[in-house]
Parts: sequence; C-alpha cells; structure tokens
Amino acid sequence: MTAWRGPRLRDALRLYVITDRGLARGRPESEIAREAIAGGATAIQLRWKTGPLSEALRVGRELRELCRQSNVLFVVNDRVDLALVLEADGVHLGVNDVPVADARQLVGQDMVIGFSPETLEQAIDAEAAGADYLGVGPVFPTRTKLDAGPAVGLGHLERIARAVRIPVVGIGGITVDNAGAVIRAGAVGVAVISAVVGADDVRAAAARLRQVVDEAAGLR
Repeated sequence: MTAWRGPRLRDALRLYVITDRGLARGRPESEIAREAIAGGATAIQLRWKTGPLSEALRVGRELRELCRQSNVLFVVNDRVDLALVLEADGVHLGVNDVPVADARQLVGQDMVIGFSPETLEQAIDAEAAGADYLGVGPVFPTRTKLDAGPAVGLGHLERIARAVRIPVVGIGGITVDNAGAVIRAGAVGVAVISAVVGADDVRAAAARLRQVVDEAAGLR
C-alpha cells in the first residue's frame, strides 16, 4: 500500500469514477475501470451495495491490480473491513458508516479516508477527526443514488471548500456540461457514476470529463 498525501492526493481526485453494476450494461467492473483509466480517470471506487462478499473480493482484487499498474487511487466505499482485506489505498465513508476517528484507528495512517458530509459542521468535524478528503453532494439532482437526498448546489460545495484545508470532490449529477462549474466552485475534482459507467464509450466519456476538469483547473 502506498501513502497518498499532499499534492499527490489532489491530483488523484481529479476524475473519480465509482463502479455501479446496475449501470454497467453487463460489462464487468474490470472492463469499466480499464477503459475509464485509459480515458483519464485518476481514482476508482468499488461501490458494492448488494451481492456476495466473495464476489466483492474477487472484483476488488481485479480493480486493485488495475489501479496499481496505472498508479491510480483505489478506494472502497463504506466497508472498512473490505478495504483492509483488499489492501485498498482508501476507504470512503458516509454519516451512517464507521466514524472517521474510529476508522483511522482501524486503518492506520497510510490509508486515505474520504468522507461525505451533509452539513458544513460535519465537514469541519471530519477534517479534525482525520479525513483526507471530502465528497460533497449531490451537487446537482441525480437518480443514480436514491439515498443521496436533494441537490445541495454549488453554493454549499463552495462554502465547504472554503472552510476546510483538505481537498473537496463534487459528486451528484455531474456531466461534461457542469463539471467545470464544480471545479470553479472550489472542488479539486469530480466523482461520477452514470456519466462514465453508463456511457456507450466509457473511455471517451472519461476523456471528455477529464479535459473539462483540467481546463477549469487551469491545467490545460
């Protein structure tokens, strides 16, 4: 496991692609991840909500190796235990998951911890507890995550980005048409599901998003 800190983590959060078997049209997670990385994805998250844990381990190991070969951040959603078994680079937690401070004790200092706050206060508390980055959203309305709640808007994202020192990623309803606005609001990157995983051409979709993000960040 390699430590991801400082500028390296910020770079790794530019285009953060989250797996979703229901949107993949029968394509395996490894194929989606491989094409997304080829298009410019800088992080891959294994999001496993249903199905046997044995299958999650198999898929997770495939994604981990793909990410290691490409120097891409590999994160597991929600499950600290799964992240540890898979030797993932990071784990991403929500308000109903293991608290950030407890997760830090479990995973040590090398593993990256992401957190999805619902309020500004939760964002500040998560940073103090040891979170390395925040995923804020849904910035725009989305149907991909039915438990995501109403859109919080760019203003909420901007307030959080200004209040913390750790990187912030925007998530929820993000497309090539609005990704630039998310970066200009203070996010270092965007996290997407349907915009890439559900695309006809995963590689091309990732490439278009990466170009928009880099241009908005002044990197092109």
